[in-house]
Amino acid sequence: MNNPIRVFVVDDQAIIREGLHYILSHQSDIQVVGMAASAHQALTECQLSQPDVVLLDIRLPDGSGLEVARQLTASQPSPRILLLTTFDVGEYVLEALRAGALGYVLKDLPTEELLETIRAVHRGEAIYRTQSASWALSKAVQRQHQPSPLFPPETAPLTEREAEVLRRMATGARNAEIARELYVSEGTIKTHVHSILQKLNAEDRTQAVVWAYRHGMVQ
Repeated sequence: MNNPIRVFVVDDQAIIREGLHYILSHQSDIQVVGMAASAHQALTECQLSQPDVVLLDIRLPDGSGLEVARQLTASQPSPRILLLTTFDVGEYVLEALRAGALGYVLKDLPTEELLETIRAVHRGEAIYRTQSASWALSKAVQRQHQPSPLFPPETAPLTEREAEVLRRMATGARNAEIARELYVSEGTIKTHVHSILQKLNAEDRTQAVVWAYRHGMVQ
């Protein structure tokens, strides 16, 4: 049997912390290794408990959860960060990406989806499920003068054309626009998009773009 996923919960509201503790403690594959109500407490106790995944609120009484995320992802060993918040704000999503968080979801997420998201983040999958996620990703790309180099050929999971399509997806371009820019049919682009999602094990375009952002195809 695999070791349980070690989860640390950070939220300034006791009812949220206790509710999450109750839910997570009833999962056979999840173990709650600690809880914190502040940024300082989270940073201190995460060093001691060394969780696999940190469930992290954005607004804390003594600082920002985004700064906590930055410090935790820079630590060794670094836990996976899943931001769990009430704020569907594009700039927060953008900062979460820059902070190295693997996930950003809202507190009204159904329990089963939250549990599956924790498991996915633990596996290293990027999960950004908010209305503003696509905007934030497009904004991140638009602020760069040019895309990063492609992966080395021996490690690239995509073909050169698929990588080009994905970079254009990251700017917010739809299939018809990409088809015009690359002088191919829209059907061809749909085929490339389908292949990209399959290769990256992504549920939708947003997850594919998160993957591209995090792996250096766009910055």
